[in-house]
Amino acid sequence: MTSERKIRFAVLGCGHIGKRHAEMISRNSEAELVALVDTKQKTELEIDAYNVPLFHSIEDFLAADIDVDVVNVATPNSFHASQALQVLEARKHVVVEKPMALSKSDAERVIYRALQVNKHVFAVMQNRYSPPSVWIKELVESGKLGKIYLVQLNCYWNRDERYYKIDSWHGKKTLDGGTLFTQFSHFIDIMYWLFGDITNINAKIADMNHSHLTEFEDSGFINFDFLNGGMGCLNFSTSIWDRNLESSMTIIAENGSIKIGGQYMDKVEYCHVKNYSLPELAPTNPGNDYGAYKGSAQNHHYIIENVINVLKGRDAITTNALEGLKVVEIIERIYTAGKKE
Repeated sequence: MTSERKIRFAVLGCGHIGKRHAEMISRNSEAELVALVDTKQKTELEIDAYNVPLFHSIEDFLAADIDVDVVNVATPNSFHASQALQVLEARKHVVVEKPMALSKSDAERVIYRALQVNKHVFAVMQNRYSPPSVWIKELVESGKLGKIYLVQLNCYWNRDERYYKIDSWHGKKTLDGGTLFTQFSHFIDIMYWLFGDITNINAKIADMNHSHLTEFEDSGFINFDFLNGGMGCLNFSTSIWDRNLESSMTIIAENGSIKIGGQYMDKVEYCHVKNYSLPELAPTNPGNDYGAYKGSAQNHHYIIENVINVLKGRDAITTNALEGLKVVEIIERIYTAGKKE
């Protein structure tokens, strides 16, 4: 692919995240938005500003045979794998919002097909781009922390009737998948990215105050061991009143301790490591603001940049499909452990 040619994108699903994809594509000088796909009308979606065709199904879009390189899948969770497969069948690269699928087997099908048709699958995990994430990744890999003893991941957010609306896919088990898939897969991804796979999972999950809003749990305590050594725990809840409390990670290691905190794991709250001084980090982008509720950091422009750089031969994929699959598999195992309680 020549360096001068723009990469042509289509966005499938024009909700909050889909619109974020469309905006970031439009802002990139090396990208071109050529189509949008959603069941609703442009005015209803508030996407009139985009002078591109809107299709009302993926089938209609693919049948139109538009010249497109990449399709960004930003539909409800349960459609991610099947629609990624449709895009791959059409011989297009695919960007899949988190979670890549709602089961390991579906994620495997996507990866297998991508290999067959020689197309890329990009898994969206934009929190990896936040300055604290980049910093802690470099520090962990440097070996300065020594042995990892304990990692605690706390995810405490607000999700209430402002989010779980009757006409929304959020909260529906078959469409949503559960709290760990929709809200906290980003942070499970960061933990896996830093410390690798987990085993010996014990999980206790419960529905504290969402039984009238969702078909699954809103809170849980999970503990486990890391295959690479050390132990960890994940404590989560979307039962927090009124607004998000925190997403934090505390690391207790041989040569020091670290805590990354804030609402979106966007601040270094504590760093005391042997023979080491915390460098000055770039500011973290704010969380996505959806009015009544807040989401993870606004880093989707990095995703688009990475797609372009990969397709133009300038870089490797930041979050590949195997890593996307691994996060799905870890969540699946946590939920299986929770059912045994």
